[in-house]
Amino acid sequence: MRVLKMSKPQGVFLDAETLQLDSLNCTALNQLAVSLTCYPTTGPEEVKSRIEHADFVLVNKVVLDEAALKTAVNLKYIGVTATGMNNIDLDFCNANNIKVQNVEGYGTDSVAQHTLMLILNLATQFPRYQQQVTQGAWSTSSHFCLLDFPITQLADKHAVILGHGELGKRVEHLLTGLGMQVSIAARPGKKDDPRPSLASLLPSADVVTLHCPLTDDNKHIINSQTLGLMKPSSILVNTARGGLIDENALLTALKQGQIGGAGLDVLSVEPPPKDHPLMQARLPNLLISPHNAWGALASRQRLLDIVVKHLNNFITA
Repeated sequence: MRVLKMSKPQGVFLDAETLQLDSLNCTALNQLAVSLTCYPTTGPEEVKSRIEHADFVLVNKVVLDEAALKTAVNLKYIGVTATGMNNIDLDFCNANNIKVQNVEGYGTDSVAQHTLMLILNLATQFPRYQQQVTQGAWSTSSHFCLLDFPITQLADKHAVILGHGELGKRVEHLLTGLGMQVSIAARPGKKDDPRPSLASLLPSADVVTLHCPLTDDNKHIINSQTLGLMKPSSILVNTARGGLIDENALLTALKQGQIGGAGLDVLSVEPPPKDHPLMQARLPNLLISPHNAWGALASRQRLLDIVVKHLNNFITA
C-alpha cells in the first residue's frame, strides 16, 4: 500500500455541499496536516481536472470511473463520505494501490427514525388528513373528528424486514416496540440462509421495509411478481437503494390497488428527472422524500468525524 510521504498532502472534497459543512463542527478537519480544497459540487466534466494532482479525494456521490482515475497519477486514497461505494471503480483502485475507505453505521438512528416516520404516515393517512385540515374540512365538519380515510393500527400486524444489519436490527427494535410481529427475510442469493424467503413472507406482510445494499442478487427484488404477492392493504418502505424496486411495476401496483401504499427515500436515478413517473404520479398513497433519511445533524457530524479519523490514520501511517 502506498502512503502519503509529503509534508502536506494535497486533496479535494468533490461534493462538500452534501454534508453542509457550515452546520458542522469542522475543527478536526481543519486541524489535519493537509491542504484541502472543498468544492460544493462537481459535474462530470469537472472531475478529471479537479483530481489530476490530488493525493487524496473525499467524495460522496460523484462518479470516479477508470477514465477519471487514470488522470490522477498521485492519487493514493479515496475517502467516501457514505456507506455505498458503487460510484467508485473499485477494480481500478485495487489494481493501482488506491485505498478506498467508506463509513458505515453513522446514520443508523436517523434512517431508522425516518423509516418509522414513513410507516406511521402511511398507516395513519396523516398526509391526507393534514390536507383536509389545511383545506378547512375539519372546521366545516358536522362531527368532532374526520374519519374519511382508513387508519391502520400497527400493533399485532406483521412486518417483514429485508436486510438485518445494524440498521435493520434498529428498525426491528422500533417496530417491535409498536407491538408488531417482525420477520426477517433471507438474503437473496444466499442458499445457506435458513431464514424464510422474502416471497414466502410477502402474502402475510402488513409492512415491508428494505434495509439492504443493492447487489446483482436483489436488483428489482420488488417487481410485478413480488408486488402481486402482497396484501392490498400492505405498506412498502424503501430507505436503502432505489434499484431494489422496479419503479414502473410499483407505480402500476399503487394505481391498481395491489398494495396500500409506499414510502420511498430513494429512487433509481438521483436526483430524479422532473418527468420521473413516480414523481409525476401525485398519488395520495405514495410518499417520497429526497434521500435525506440519513441527514440528521448528529448523523452528519458523526460521518464527518469518522471520515477525518480515517484520513488521518492513513496519512500518518
